[in-house]
Amino acid sequence: MGKQLFGTDGIRGIPGEYPLDDLTLERVGLALGMHLRGEDTRQTRVLIGRDTRESSAHIAECIAGGLATAGAEAVSAGVLTTPGVAWLVHRDRFAAGVVISASHNPYHDNGVKLISSSGTKFPDAVEAALENSILSKNGDSPAIKPARLTDDDSFHNDYLEGLRRAAFPGSKLAGMKVVLDCANGAASKLAPTLFRSLGADVIAFNDSPNGLNINAGCGSLHPSGLQEHVVAAGAELGVAFDGDADRAVFASASGKLVDGDGVLLVAGRYLQSTKKLRGDAIVGTTMANLGLEHALSASGLKLVRTAVGDRYVLEEMVRIGANLGGEQSGHILFLDDATTGDGMLTAVKVASIVSIAGSLDQLVDDLKIFPQKIVNVRVQSKPALESLPEVVRALHEAERALGKSGRIVLRYSGTEPLARVMVEAEQVEDVVRWAQFLAKALETSIGSQL
Repeated sequence: MGKQLFGTDGIRGIPGEYPLDDLTLERVGLALGMHLRGEDTRQTRVLIGRDTRESSAHIAECIAGGLATAGAEAVSAGVLTTPGVAWLVHRDRFAAGVVISASHNPYHDNGVKLISSSGTKFPDAVEAALENSILSKNGDSPAIKPARLTDDDSFHNDYLEGLRRAAFPGSKLAGMKVVLDCANGAASKLAPTLFRSLGADVIAFNDSPNGLNINAGCGSLHPSGLQEHVVAAGAELGVAFDGDADRAVFASASGKLVDGDGVLLVAGRYLQSTKKLRGDAIVGTTMANLGLEHALSASGLKLVRTAVGDRYVLEEMVRIGANLGGEQSGHILFLDDATTGDGMLTAVKVASIVSIAGSLDQLVDDLKIFPQKIVNVRVQSKPALESLPEVVRALHEAERALGKSGRIVLRYSGTEPLARVMVEAEQVEDVVRWAQFLAKALETSIGSQL
């Protein structure tokens, strides 16, 4: 049976409603605390960070109450990015970390992310065990009350110092004009402070969170404002974060949008030039644009693809010994510096490269983005795609027609009754034609009329 509470990025929902009602949240803290203590009677420390949503502080206190009931100590870092919590948990040897955030979702959503002592997500088996404990109907469960938390902002300084040290040797950000769209989220104070401490001339906007405006028409999902600001200010670089700042996208001096694919190309080539790229391989997902694969190949680098999700990117990086990977969304892993994707770390890395190697426009000049189309087909069941003769025939015909100038991905949604068709090709006409052709084959084979 699949997990009921934990999705690909923790527990998500609407505050006040299951699974983000007080009782369930308190049981999350209790289950985590009991798991960490095990047979050990010593007190266990857990670091809690949150984003700027109006509901985040209360959720943190509910979880802290559960932790306290289990004999664990909750330590609050206040408003802090998800990767900031992960970095501090690993560095300061906390037993675990908790982040209250729904990442790039609007303010009325929220979530709980649990981080292991290694600074990464807990394994599936541990999440399953925690879920069983949270959902158990044990009448002997102790009464739990939310616990008051006092924020310790000293953690912010430690994290920012770690980010400053991550700048590439020889880089000089002094005087560089940088525009930051902070998404009214967790990076609102931290990112401007970081770049000003590195000497940059910072123009920050969407940096005044009020509990309701996180990700609201701004940040990495809405980068047009950033592009306009960069051009208007004559800046050398623009960065847009999401609500918990685990991802970042960029705008070049000309206003060109550079997403995670562009970052992987720029960072991969730079690390290759300094002999710091391991194995001449970069890990991406099935959604990485074919243009990235071609550009990397031209530089003698290989793109290794995984399923969509930072968990799978990290697993593959560890498996093959790679130190650079990420997703098109701007979730990039520099494994020599951090255990998770970190938008502010990525921003420091990209700004460093620009200061050393030239403008971002020049660095991505040969990255040709292939047209792409995604079609969702509602299905009545999810048999193995290779077991569907009509779909297999259609796929082989499309692949023969596109050859090396195109790419096709067929997969099922992990959460909805949908099959997804993704087609990339040099010509828009080919993209549309073959996406519709494959969608029709799926509809005929397993399509739902509901």
